[in-house]
Amino acid sequence: MHIPKPRRMSSGNYFIQLRLGGESITVTAPTERECVNQAKYVKSEYITGRRMAKPEEQASRLPTLGQAVDSYIRDRSSVLSPSTIRGYTTIRRTRFKSIMDTSLSDIASEQWQRAVNLEAKLCSAKTLKNSWGFLISVITDATGSPPPQVKLPQIVANERPFLEPEQIRPFIEAIHDTPVEIPALLALSSLRRSEIVALRWENIDLEKNTIRVSGAAVFNEDNVLKQKKENKNQSSARTVPIMIDELHAALTKAKKNSGLVVTCNPNTIWAQINRICEKNDLPQVGVHGLRHSFVSLAYHLGVPEKIVMEIGGWSDYQTMRKIYTHIARSDVAKYTTEFKNFFSHPNPESETAPEDVRDD
Repeated sequence: MHIPKPRRMSSGNYFIQLRLGGESITVTAPTERECVNQAKYVKSEYITGRRMAKPEEQASRLPTLGQAVDSYIRDRSSVLSPSTIRGYTTIRRTRFKSIMDTSLSDIASEQWQRAVNLEAKLCSAKTLKNSWGFLISVITDATGSPPPQVKLPQIVANERPFLEPEQIRPFIEAIHDTPVEIPALLALSSLRRSEIVALRWENIDLEKNTIRVSGAAVFNEDNVLKQKKENKNQSSARTVPIMIDELHAALTKAKKNSGLVVTCNPNTIWAQINRICEKNDLPQVGVHGLRHSFVSLAYHLGVPEKIVMEIGGWSDYQTMRKIYTHIARSDVAKYTTEFKNFFSHPNPESETAPEDVRDD
């Protein structure tokens, strides 16, 4: 019995497309062997007459949710970033398993809500929102109809840890001469993780004290770092001044003519930074928390937002204000004290209203 060779999809599963009496049948399975065996079973059923081809019915049936997801990713693989494909394939593999193998023709509106309710018990509200947002695009693309309406759980704000201004100097001292000194100070200078691991020596000018941020490196679906020429957005390609003396010294010490500045795995950098923070009684901020700390410090120092946006590579004020602007506790305490002083010591001149505005 001839069976076509299975092809591997971006999700990791295998699929075979069978043509039986005018009917197109897709067989998918986690392994190549299982895919072949299932295809043999389907073909044998057709040959023995237990499976009747009904082209007019099959033509109106929609693919399974999993098949629709695989098709969506495959059709856009040349235009999506590696990190986006990685995120989509993770959703395909881990989310909505209860209906992933069900035809979109057979999923009623109430089943979508039940599936969402089940996922709400298995993952965070934010993960569920992101996963459902992706499925909306898949469903719309596969059916040509408006997506089903469901109710999602509310996302509880979870503020990312960052360093207060008074904690930054102890942190810089703690990472001195460690393997993560350069990447940590780059993050504290506003660089994203993807920009740090893509930074090359030819983009660093120690005489002019500048760093040219261009390109990014992200993990693809196979968990391998892939270099990209493009940054996260148009504003991300920028020139960042070297503002930290320790960063200039560390770069001068490690200076090479070419190649990557940081060769450590991003996950290793994250783990080492957190270990150093824990050892020194500092918040475990990871890499991205240091970028948050940069903005918090800028706010503390009164740096104009336009300057902060230019250095940090943000494309709009809303993103920076909503996600990255943290008000340091010391600043809150300062202004709280000013409020207390105002109410505790009223201005004597204001105790008596002027004659012309007294209520007789």
